Amino acid sequence: MCAFFLYVKSPYFLFLVLCILYPVIMFSLARKPHVAEKSVVLKLHPSQTMKYIPAKNLHVSTPTWWLESRFHFSFAEYYNPANEEFGVLRVLNDDLVKPKAGFGTHSHRDMEIFTYIVDGKLTHKDSIGTSETLGRGSVQYMSAGTGIRHSEMNNNDSLLRFLQIWIKPDQRGLKPNYGSRVFKKEDRHNKLQHVLTDFKRYENEKDLGEGVIPIHQDCNMYVSEADPGVNQDFLLAKKRQAYVVCIEGKLSVSDSVHLETRDAVEIKAGKTENLPLQFKADAHAGAHFLIIEMALE
Repeated sequence: MCAFFLYVKSPYFLFLVLCILYPVIMFSLARKPHVAEKSVVLKLHPSQTMKYIPAKNLHVSTPTWWLESRFHFSFAEYYNPANEEFGVLRVLNDDLVKPKAGFGTHSHRDMEIFTYIVDGKLTHKDSIGTSETLGRGSVQYMSAGTGIRHSEMNNNDSLLRFLQIWIKPDQRGLKPNYGSRVFKKEDRHNKLQHVLTDFKRYENEKDLGEGVIPIHQDCNMYVSEADPGVNQDFLLAKKRQAYVVCIEGKLSVSDSVHLETRDAVEIKAGKTENLPLQFKADAHAGAHFLIIEMALE
């Protein structure tokens, strides 16, 4: 034992240890910590801005055998106090669900929830007796209110992709409600289809089961599938803001921000002036995109 300690204290042993550890130490020092790329904010006017959010900055969910989600805002295991919501938009998840799998029965309350199906078939069942299967371009929505339980499954043999969007309601404790719309491609082809709006635009809170979907919030959603090179104009009114997602293809926003698939942009019109916007689909890929418009926060 004494001989061992004498050997440890010898300069030859210390030199040997240093030779082994030196490459490890230098490699560790050379490594740079991973820092998330900052989103680019463009100033259009003293009170008007565009904040570009590349898809690579979205949080990808913890891997499972059946689900891959990209979170635009804090959700589940992802928490970022600087990225919890955008105005009344609380959740926007881009979900990929493998065949014969899905979200089993779970609960929601006090949230306006709607799902936009991009590819595949989504089967919904809930605690108020609704059961249906919806395909591309269709929308299912719920006012969770005092509480509702539902499931969302991919019972087919192909991959399912959908956007799940949560909007904060203008009041709590609403009566739970479910509805859906089956839209055709011509409804959104080369034009902005108005998908949802505020109940207050109607004379009462009864959903007629067709046309624009009414929700309990001052919020509008538009969707479009544009052919290559198609331009579309949109006026973002003063004291309003919008969250735009390029679902498929590529999209230019007023020649200021260029979005690829799954990229997004936050746009604020400011308090004093309207902000005219132009959405131009890529000359080769076209663009499938969504706009969520709301009051300025």
